[in-house]
Amino acid sequence: MRYQHFCTCSIPHVAGNCDFHGSCIQVETDKATVGFEILEECYLAKILVAEGTRDVPIGAVICITVDSPDHIPAFKDYTLEMAAASAPPAAAAAPPPPAPAAAPPQAPGSSYPSHMKILLPALSPTMTMGTVQRWEKKVGEKLSEGDLLAEIETDKATIGFEVQEEGYLAKIMITEGTRDVPLGTPLCIIVEKEADIAAFADYVETGVAEIMTPPPPPAPVAAPTPPPPPAVAPAAVPAAVPAAAPKDRVFASPLAKKLAAEKGISLAQVKGTGPDGRVTRKDIESFVPPKPAPAPPVEPAVAPAAPAPAPVAPTPAVAAAPTGTFTDIPISNIRKVIAQRLMQSKQTIPHYYLSVDVNMDQVLELRKELNQEVKADNIKLSVNDFIIKASALACLKVPEANSSWLDTVIRQNHVVDVSVAVSTANGLITPIVFNAHIKGLATISQDVGSLAAKARDGKLQPHEFQGGTFTISNLGMFGIKNFSAIINPPQACILAVGGSERRLLPADNEKGFDVASMMSVTLSCDHRVVDGAVGAQWLAEFRKFLEKPVTMLL
Repeated sequence: MRYQHFCTCSIPHVAGNCDFHGSCIQVETDKATVGFEILEECYLAKILVAEGTRDVPIGAVICITVDSPDHIPAFKDYTLEMAAASAPPAAAAAPPPPAPAAAPPQAPGSSYPSHMKILLPALSPTMTMGTVQRWEKKVGEKLSEGDLLAEIETDKATIGFEVQEEGYLAKIMITEGTRDVPLGTPLCIIVEKEADIAAFADYVETGVAEIMTPPPPPAPVAAPTPPPPPAVAPAAVPAAVPAAAPKDRVFASPLAKKLAAEKGISLAQVKGTGPDGRVTRKDIESFVPPKPAPAPPVEPAVAPAAPAPAPVAPTPAVAAAPTGTFTDIPISNIRKVIAQRLMQSKQTIPHYYLSVDVNMDQVLELRKELNQEVKADNIKLSVNDFIIKASALACLKVPEANSSWLDTVIRQNHVVDVSVAVSTANGLITPIVFNAHIKGLATISQDVGSLAAKARDGKLQPHEFQGGTFTISNLGMFGIKNFSAIINPPQACILAVGGSERRLLPADNEKGFDVASMMSVTLSCDHRVVDGAVGAQWLAEFRKFLEKPVTMLL
């Protein structure tokens, strides 16, 4: 049987396998139920995947569309097996012509020397886009394996991106400070020979240019504003007419057209963010109509020339006042992830809090003695080093606190990797002291010092802050007496440490009082993993180690 011209609709690569729910079309991915919209006008001739069908692979043909309703009967007995057999020729008939036409201009052909494109990699498991903070190399510089090429801000931290092969930097395609660069975007071009650098001087990568296009829109808005004469106002009206002229050629999804009609929005005014500039539902919902209000008020200037200057003077004065009342600070990728994780933690984890006071006199005395011993090695032990060691040993004694909630199981960890909260200019990050339970105080001190310095300089590598089984947040150095910290999922506990203060305590002989350095700590627990009695047992072990620090040697 010979069929007329038709198109096969396949499951798009949204995320993993999908479940088909019919309509036009609701697709359930591994993340959410997503509306799959038709990109062109057509007629639905055949549905090949029934509603409710689960685990449909990416690329599977789900329906047939045709250009004319007269062609619909031809597909009455069309089956999924027939679609699978005819999919290659159909795909070859329609899509290929546009693809090769677009490929030559953006992909270097034989006219370009041998080269390698460096794409933005995923530097953390949850990274979807990044910001190029700084280029460490300039065009023309020689690159060796392991050289630091650029500083990339991920959703976790700013990470150094190293060169994997030798060569010369021929072209930088993403400038410093460019935000929200998607994974897989070409960052730069490396060539083998220095003589090949000049060949890429004018090279432009399509798609990369679109990432750099946010600045242009403000330019046209600024242009019509400067001209003061009223004659410019009529000139602005014709400028809008050409924009409306190509209105019939604006590509928009059916849902976007419907929303635009309901809201009275002209599609010609909306900048589409979909494929090939197509206007989507999000574009309509986020559309803010232009404000050409300043132009009409200029009409009073057509009246007597004398009154015109009077209203113009107060207007800028009023506009200038509010501009100094606030500052909008762009949200970094790190801050976005911190906000998401903290909200997720407080909304999904049943927190509860336990507090105790710890006598720190013996720790302070032992610290003074040990610092004299390690002074020659340029090591200075801090109280925080003792807290990390005591926490790790308490986790061995009460392993329930050293566990993770993984939805289907509770994972009880056999090693204690302590995450230590460090404040940086970009936000909070928690580098990890691995195997803290078997490390000495001097080694812990060196690890914390090194990790904190790298965190503040944005030099941490992903493996140095991803993971951890227990977290400590210490604000004692800021004079905080006590506070409650938010659990770092999937961990089950976080210890909030306050500062030490001198207090009067009843003497052991019950005659009089002694003065002691007391420190308040609060343990935040996930009640799904750690019951109240278990949390109290952990704190008892922790306090025992600090009040008699020599027991940490046992």
